[in-house]
Amino acid sequence: MACRIAFVLFPGFQQLDLAGPMAVFEVARLERPGSYTWRLAASNPPAVPSSAGVAWPVQPLPRRLTDLDLVMVIGGDGVDAACRDARLVGWLQRAARAGARVASICSGSLLLAAAGLLDHRTATTHWSRSRQFASDFPAVRLQPDRIYVHEPAVRSHSQRLPEVWTSAGMTAGIDLCLALVAHDHGEEVAREAARQLVVERRRPGGQSQFSPLLDLQRPEGRFSALLDHVRCQLRHDHRVEELAARVHMSPRHFARCFRTETGATPAQTVERLRVEAARAALEGGSPSVQRIADECGFGSTERMRRSFLRLLGRPPAAFRKVRPGE
Repeated sequence: MACRIAFVLFPGFQQLDLAGPMAVFEVARLERPGSYTWRLAASNPPAVPSSAGVAWPVQPLPRRLTDLDLVMVIGGDGVDAACRDARLVGWLQRAARAGARVASICSGSLLLAAAGLLDHRTATTHWSRSRQFASDFPAVRLQPDRIYVHEPAVRSHSQRLPEVWTSAGMTAGIDLCLALVAHDHGEEVAREAARQLVVERRRPGGQSQFSPLLDLQRPEGRFSALLDHVRCQLRHDHRVEELAARVHMSPRHFARCFRTETGATPAQTVERLRVEAARAALEGGSPSVQRIADECGFGSTERMRRSFLRLLGRPPAAFRKVRPGE
């Protein structure tokens, strides 16, 4: 049976956020006939202008919610206004309660969050929206460096939470949809779809390799002096309690303010700074990987390797400069 998808658009949506996922499902359908069908829907039919000014024909938001298996919200600059569209927000809530899986591309995750569908769940969004997201939706466990996040459905006697997929910016929607195809029809179909689209099945690393995710160099940032301290003392533990004391805050208040300011937790930021310093040392030709791991505060080469794979998608050896004679 086909997975019935509703791509949800709003004025000012990003065309690539729609075209990339649609192409994945189109190719998957060629590999597995009848696997996906879709429609374009919006609260303001019959046409919705994209951020590029091109209007796309759409249908009204479906009334028969049981006819939907997946609701995918497309992102774009118009998402802030869409979050204030009570009709659209209410429809998303009803679709989730009716049993549909929900997903978002890029900043479309803000609309899912505005509908309360991400509360107390893990999600990601485009790096440029991380600070806004963390500030507006503190109940969501934001993972700003992830390419995409999949949260399985949760069912218990007291609640039912839908299956949720969120992705980072634009082309990350392709990564999400390839993972969704693999989830639905297996790795072979997903790999063939990736080959047809000439993209990687699993892109290495996170958003930090593509963007100034944490923007930690801002001189006007209230934690700039603290971050300079961390950079100069990477071997220290840098627990939240110690960092909070340096800026004269309680640990809880510090952690909340820090996440709002940077879009990441203190622990994520310390790890990022350590990886950046270790990468620079490796590329500079430092002869001892163990020494780099010690000086950058990892404690072991294995812990450093795991951090490199998580943030950069490659092990430390991939960045090591080979010296003459080696």
